[in-house]
Amino acid sequence: MSWAGPEDLYLSTSLASYLDRKILVLLRDGRKLLGTLCSFDQFANAVLEGACERVIVGDLYCDIPLGLYVIRGENVVLIGELDAEKEDLPPHMSRVSVAEIRKAQKAERDASDLKGLIRKRMEFLDMD
Repeated sequence: MSWAGPEDLYLSTSLASYLDRKILVLLRDGRKLLGTLCSFDQFANAVLEGACERVIVGDLYCDIPLGLYVIRGENVVLIGELDAEKEDLPPHMSRVSVAEIRKAQKAERDASDLKGLIRKRMEFLDMD
């Protein structure tokens, strides 16, 4: 049996208000998960029903279905309720397929890698 401190009590009461509601969870690695909060514990481990990962690249986005999903609490940065009556994303955003978003992610990663390579070469040339 373990003792629940005041922070555990606060976590429990605040997450309890999100039970059976659609939430957004931001993870430490930058991923954004959406789903209905089914369950949680004192460590902020959470179970999402009907979960999906929202991937955004520029003006493109895709919701990749995950189903029932368990999130380890130590990976959670932020949890917030989504307003079902408001538009999730700005109107200029375009929904695309999983294949298209993966292609856009690869292009973004390649551009970032190239930028890093150019920066390294410029630093090499910039010797005083």
